Amino acid sequence: MRRLMGAALIAALACTTPAMAETPRDTLVMAHTIDDIITLDPAEIFEFSGAEYAGNTYDRLIGYEVEDVSKIFGVVAESWEISEDGKTYTFKIRDGITFVSGNPLTAEDAAFSLQRAIILDKSPAFILTQFGFTPENVKDKIRADGNTLTIETDQAYAPTFLLYCLTATISSVVDKKEVMANEQDGDMGHKWLRTNYAGSSAFKLRQWKANEVLVLDRNDDYWGEKPAMKRVVIRHISEPATQRLLLEKGDIDIARKLGADQLAGLEGNDDVRIRQGEKGAVYYLGLSQKNKHLQKPEVRQALKYLVDYKGIEQTIMKGKATVHQAFLPKGFLGALTETPFSLDVEKAKSLLAEAGLADGFTVTMDTRNTAEITEMAQSIQSTFAQAGITLEIIPGDGKQTLTKYRARNHDIYIGRWGPDYQDPHTNADTFARNPDNGDDAKSKPLAWRNAWDIPEMTKQADAAVLEGDAAKRAEMYLALQREHQQTSPFVIMMQEIEVAAERADTKGFIIGPAFDDNRYYKVTKD
Repeated sequence: MRRLMGAALIAALACTTPAMAETPRDTLVMAHTIDDIITLDPAEIFEFSGAEYAGNTYDRLIGYEVEDVSKIFGVVAESWEISEDGKTYTFKIRDGITFVSGNPLTAEDAAFSLQRAIILDKSPAFILTQFGFTPENVKDKIRADGNTLTIETDQAYAPTFLLYCLTATISSVVDKKEVMANEQDGDMGHKWLRTNYAGSSAFKLRQWKANEVLVLDRNDDYWGEKPAMKRVVIRHISEPATQRLLLEKGDIDIARKLGADQLAGLEGNDDVRIRQGEKGAVYYLGLSQKNKHLQKPEVRQALKYLVDYKGIEQTIMKGKATVHQAFLPKGFLGALTETPFSLDVEKAKSLLAEAGLADGFTVTMDTRNTAEITEMAQSIQSTFAQAGITLEIIPGDGKQTLTKYRARNHDIYIGRWGPDYQDPHTNADTFARNPDNGDDAKSKPLAWRNAWDIPEMTKQADAAVLEGDAAKRAEMYLALQREHQQTSPFVIMMQEIEVAAERADTKGFIIGPAFDDNRYYKVTKD
C-alpha cells in the first residue's frame, strides 16, 4: 500500500490534516506556498512557483552550474558558435531527446518554442524581444535547418547575454506537434498548455489544483540522469506552524516556508536538517508614481528611512534574508553592496515637511497574505505611523495581488523579485528601464508597473548591456545602482536566503540561485 499513489492518496496528501505517519519511500512530499501559480505555459510563466515547476519539467537550450553560474553548458544544445560580428548564434541540437508524447525533440521544436513565446507576447516575452525579435520577423531571425538552430540578434550584445536569456523559463523547449494538435482559434495551443504539459525533462505533470496541490511524475523516458523519486507532491500550505507540525510528524519530507519561530523551534531535533541557499531575489516596496503623494521625490526618500531593515532581518526574516538595498543581488556582475538607509524617523519627518506633508498622509499597500510578507508589512505599517503616515494593508493571495500590481492599480506593493536569468541586465531591465510609460505599453517592467518615466536611465541601462568589457560593464552597473538608490520609487530592503527544513532521511534537494534552479531530480531517501 505504501507505494500506491492513485487519486485517493493524492487527495489525502493535498489536504491540510495530517494523514500519514511516513511518506512513501519513492515519493517526495513538500509543503510550500504555490498560490502564485497562474499558468503552466512556459511562454507565460512569470511567477516563482511556476518557474520552479518549469525548471523540473522542461529542458532548455542552455544551462549553468548552480554552484558557479559563470560555467555555462549545453542542455538541448550540444554545442554552439557565435559569429565574428557577435550577432549570429548557431546551435547544434542534441540527438536522442524525446518528449513525453514520444515525439523526438528537434531543432524545429526549439525554434518553434522561441517563436511561439514572441508571437504570444505574454508577460515574460521581453526577455526575448529585447534582442530585436518581433512577431513579424521572428521566423526569419530564429530558424531551424536540420539539427541546427540559428538565432540572429539585432545588435552585438555582451557575449553571455543571449546565452543567459536562453536559460530562462520562457526559453523552455515545448513539443510543437503536441502543442499545435491542441491549438484553438490560432492560439498556438496556449489555452491547452496553461493547464497541460508538453516537455521532455526529468519530471512530467500529473495534476495541478490551484491553491491546493501540484503533482509531478518521473519521466521514465528522460534522456538524462534518472530521478530516484517516482513522484513529487507539492502541497499548498500557507501556515508555517502547520508546515512544521507536518514535518515533525513525518507527513512531509521538506517544509519550504517556515518562519524564524518555526526554524528556532526545530533546533536540536535530530530528525530534521536545516539547509540554506542564497537566492537572487530581493524584497522591495514599489511606490506607484500615479499616487500624488508618492510621486514627490522627498516622500520617496522619506519612506526609505521609515523601514526597520535591521529589525526585520533579525526577527521576521532571521536566517532567511540579509539587508540589501540595490537592485542587483550579491553574486551578480556589478552588484552594489552599499546600504545607505536605516530607520531614521526624524530624517523622514524632515523630508515629509519639505514635501508639504508634515502631518503625513494615508496610503494603501497590497500585500500577499503569506506569513512573512504580512509580518514585514505590519512592521512597515508601524514605522510609517511614527512619521504620521497611515498605511492600510490590503491582503490577498499571490494571484490577486500580482494581477492588481501588473495592472498599475496599487499605491504601494510589497513584493519579492527574482532574476529571470543570471546576467545583470535582468534586474536593470526591470528596475531601471521603462522605454514606454503609456498604459498600453508593450514592455511592462517593474518601473512601468510603478509608472516611473525614466528615459535617461533607460539609455544608461541600454548602454551597459552592449559593453563587451566585463570590468567596464560592472562599473556602469554600479553607477546606475547608486543613482537608482537615491531617486527611484523602489524601497529595496533585503536579499533572500532560501531555507528548507528536511527530514533527516531526505537528501539531494537542490537550492539554486534562481527559482527555476530548485531541482528535485537528485533527491533520495535513506
